[in-house]
Amino acid sequence: MTLALQALPLALLLVLLGTGRAGPVAACLAALAASLPALALTLDGPVLPFLLAETPRAAWLALQPLAIMTGGLLFHAAVEREGDAALRTASPARIYAVTLPLGAFLESVTGFAVGAVFALAALRRMGLRGPVAVALSLHALVLVPWGGLGPGTALGAALVGVSAQDSASLSAWPSAAWVVSLAPVLWSLQARAAQKPPPREALVQALGLLAIGAGLVLWHRILPFEVVGIAATGPVATWALWRADPPRDIRAAMGAAWPYLLLTACLLLSRAIPGAPTLHPFPDLPSFPLTHVAVVLWAVSLALLLARGKIGRLAAALARARRPALTLLLYVVFGRWLAGGGVAAALAGALAGAGAAFAVVPMGFLAGFVTGSNVGSNAALMPVQAALGAALGWHPLVAPALHNYAGASGAGLAIAGTAMLCALDGAARPGQVWKLALPMAGLALLWGTVAMLAWR
Repeated sequence: MTLALQALPLALLLVLLGTGRAGPVAACLAALAASLPALALTLDGPVLPFLLAETPRAAWLALQPLAIMTGGLLFHAAVEREGDAALRTASPARIYAVTLPLGAFLESVTGFAVGAVFALAALRRMGLRGPVAVALSLHALVLVPWGGLGPGTALGAALVGVSAQDSASLSAWPSAAWVVSLAPVLWSLQARAAQKPPPREALVQALGLLAIGAGLVLWHRILPFEVVGIAATGPVATWALWRADPPRDIRAAMGAAWPYLLLTACLLLSRAIPGAPTLHPFPDLPSFPLTHVAVVLWAVSLALLLARGKIGRLAAALARARRPALTLLLYVVFGRWLAGGGVAAALAGALAGAGAAFAVVPMGFLAGFVTGSNVGSNAALMPVQAALGAALGWHPLVAPALHNYAGASGAGLAIAGTAMLCALDGAARPGQVWKLALPMAGLALLWGTVAMLAWR
């Protein structure tokens, strides 16, 4: 009975979203209501003090992705040229370029689903909307362990006392296999968008994914893990964009690329500033330094808007962010209630009891799927997973690396992020998107399980 009530909020949310009987906001409100009995059974104390303590913590966690998401929309408004607002002709090469290579590159730089927001905006300019467009944009989130220069990976390693570099290097193997195996999924979604790639184009796309996968594995040998996502995707993104839209000349190419290069340089330089002033109201939650990705993104975006005389776009960009922001806030609150109240750990424990070794990857995926971020996934279950790995006699790096990979994979397809993208698109519902993205999830779990069998 207790386990059924603990599972009810998540099951209700997935049913409402999957069947389309409620939109993302209404479904989350229903799930929040259903979580109250589960919390009452799970918590050692009364529910109300927990809610009063945990909800501000959830709002603090939501602040960072909200600030980054709105900053991403501002940056998009700043860099969009007058001719870009018009529809562009869709093609397999263009769809591929803006989803996985470019989207994953931007996600590696900024994190918090900004890569998917940019990918979706680019697809909409090609006239693509609805579930297929959102499912394609989710491919920008396949390198979440390195997203935003890897804060979730660093946190997870610190929680269990292992090297973040070694953990990320090990996580790169199933991540690389997953990226390469996504080629048929991309081709299928392009075909659904009436842009089936011809054999030559499909081969070129597969080679690009292979290059990204190889880069993930090899760059860890010589680079800090924080920049491996950028190094692996940057060259492929440049090549794919050049193929999709050959520039008229080098000056035109640099004119289009320099805002992105400026943003990347500013973000990397901000990481080199020691001792920046920091807001840290909750000692056990991530801080918000003055050099945070969101601050840099807003500063660069506002500077570009002012320099280009486009400050009038500010209000429209922020207005577009209102509903996605509310959606994201509610889902972060839901994730924190379940994680902070011990409900997520109880569900994970039930999974582990059914087959401990084979439950590690699904537990990690579920943690990311519910919490919506690699930081949240690792904060919620990394210690539990590491203890489980130790009990199974695994090497100390294996369980943390598996959880980091699986949690990040789940975060890329998470309830909160998918709902936010659907709100931005306006013509898709999460259940429709997950149906199309089911092969992505299946492949993520498959490669995590293969890695577990190889490393245990």
